[in-house]
Amino acid sequence: MTPQNPWQGRDDSGESGDTRRLHQIVRRDEDYGPDDAVLAGFASDAGVARNQGRAGAREAPLVARRALANLPAHALHAFWDAGDVLCEGDALEAAQSAQAQRVEQILGCGARLVVLGGGHETAWADYQGLREHLYGSQGPGGRLLVLNLDAHFDLRTSRPGNSGTPFDQILQNARERSLPVRYACLGISLLSNTPALYQRANELDVYWREDTEMQESQLDARLADIDRLLAEAEHVYLTIDTDVLPASVAPGVSAPAPYGVPLSVVEACLQRVKASGKLRLADIAEFNPQYDIDGHTARAVARLAWQLLQP
Repeated sequence: MTPQNPWQGRDDSGESGDTRRLHQIVRRDEDYGPDDAVLAGFASDAGVARNQGRAGAREAPLVARRALANLPAHALHAFWDAGDVLCEGDALEAAQSAQAQRVEQILGCGARLVVLGGGHETAWADYQGLREHLYGSQGPGGRLLVLNLDAHFDLRTSRPGNSGTPFDQILQNARERSLPVRYACLGISLLSNTPALYQRANELDVYWREDTEMQESQLDARLADIDRLLAEAEHVYLTIDTDVLPASVAPGVSAPAPYGVPLSVVEACLQRVKASGKLRLADIAEFNPQYDIDGHTARAVARLAWQLLQP
């Protein structure tokens, strides 16, 4: 479970009207069920360290909760904090296995799960839990769209896995099991991916758009792209790498983006996926509190998580 209590904040109960904030409606038990919102953390930066990045994402789930705590509840009447899976040292595979089991259990209750990473190695863990939920013996089956908002493909082929390999791991696993999984990555930075990674993306039939095509003036076209991808799938796993945002909005990441995708565009993509009714799992990765400035990144992450938690 989460080692500290981040759920503290302002109490406006003396005022008239609905003054509820998230810290006042959070629950810590496991009495959640269909359509309930559940928040969980994967406290790891072992994958980032293996990928030669700036460590510190391990602290992200706690800091993001603190940023969420004081936000107004609005339409959300209750949600559950399922605590954190902790990655100790370099024991990444063991932590990913524990996270996968927890994801499968929570999704099996019919809950709406939002995961706070952690480095993007979170994705391999979360996918494994979703895979068992969808394609296990009692699963519904159907086509899965893995939609990643990210400056990086994260299709590195090196092993053991790290924060740069999760989507190659996912696609390799899907091929081995003959599972209908499609990968799309929006926000790719030309300056952050080698030609080899573009080639790998083409080999794997990845749908991708660069950050220069993800600006506000192009939003209608990108939402149309998302609609086409959604039409081809029964289920969606949405994963947001915080480094897709401009460094001015999200300085607290392992690899800050000097250009990036505006927060308004990321939000619009998130909302389009939610509105489809096909979202089965979402996570937010690569927030690194050690490099944040005046809480800018924490607030951006909290805003995205808040939207995902809302009914």
